[in-house]
Amino acid sequence: MAEVPHISNTTNLQKYLSLPQKGAVIVEYVWIDASGGTRSKCRTLKKKPTSIKELPEWNFDGSSTGQAPGDNSDVYLRPVAMYPDPFRLGDNLLVLAECWMSDGKPNSYNFRHDAAVLMEKNASHEFWFGLEQEYTLLDAQGWPYGWPKNGFPAPQGPYYCGNGTGKVFCRDIVEAHYKACLYAELNISGTNAEVMPAQWEYQIGPCTGIELGDHMWMSRFLLHRVAEEFGAKVTFAPKPIPGDWNGAGLHSNVSTKEMREDGGMKHMEKAMEALAKRHKEHMTVYGEGNEARMTGAHETASYDKFSWGIANRGASVRINRQCADEGKGYFEDRRPASNADPYQITGMIVETLCGKVEGIEMYKTITQAEPVELDMVVPISKP
Repeated sequence: MAEVPHISNTTNLQKYLSLPQKGAVIVEYVWIDASGGTRSKCRTLKKKPTSIKELPEWNFDGSSTGQAPGDNSDVYLRPVAMYPDPFRLGDNLLVLAECWMSDGKPNSYNFRHDAAVLMEKNASHEFWFGLEQEYTLLDAQGWPYGWPKNGFPAPQGPYYCGNGTGKVFCRDIVEAHYKACLYAELNISGTNAEVMPAQWEYQIGPCTGIELGDHMWMSRFLLHRVAEEFGAKVTFAPKPIPGDWNGAGLHSNVSTKEMREDGGMKHMEKAMEALAKRHKEHMTVYGEGNEARMTGAHETASYDKFSWGIANRGASVRINRQCADEGKGYFEDRRPASNADPYQITGMIVETLCGKVEGIEMYKTITQAEPVELDMVVPISKP
């Protein structure tokens, strides 16, 4: 007997959501757990806070989320950003919080703290980031939504940016998530169907500094919440289906003030040299299971070798054709997997381009980077 998904009864819920709260405000605290997922819990405040400073610190049982041992399980939630709640509306809020321990140190899974220090230290470079989040929607049995139950759809080709029955699946979830992000005042800049059926992408940015990671994590939380109401599952696995199917990435667009000014191309070329030298460290934080995705096929580069090129989607890092023609702009790091932590990605890039800050390490395991060949991919000729 097929499993029946548990779908929220939004029709019945609506009459309760419309009830007046008589001055009370519901605040939902959202944090990142040990597995790279989001958790949340709610509390009632007597009035709407006007700034982060007015939000109280809270705590949770870290032994139940893999973030603390049972004999010292209290993990503290320190609010860092707040957004309008697209589910409850009114004055209700969603709050993003960092996780801290009782000894006054960041929780070991709090990657935001170190990234924020790096961003602040190098604020004069005015880093802009834009991340392209790919994901796959699954049915209750964990199979890509809309795929034949005992088989596969037609080969890739008609699905990317597609329209029509049989070409796209779950557009209702995508549209609902898009509107929820806009209501929450997240800087979502677009969305599109991806190469593999049931795979989609949305873009967050451009954002300055640490704001990119904040917006991306809250957008992931909203995606899971929206999909929950439709009985669908979201996976950020970088290679959800083996074989001749595209994987899912988190392509990361980066620019500094120097890169955006005239003569910026020389700063991008200098960045390529720095990225090549730390390729191995970057790959340690660019997502789990990324080896299965980065095979050199399906618009990816080799996992073990750094390369860069103009308009080349098979390179580790791509520089847009228009940017190359103008001699300034941004570059796209195509290596991060869809399940990578945006704080680690952006923090690692800042650390590599600007240098380390004492006491701050953006990669999980400190390893000595091996020499990496800097392979300049031959640019595609202009038409």
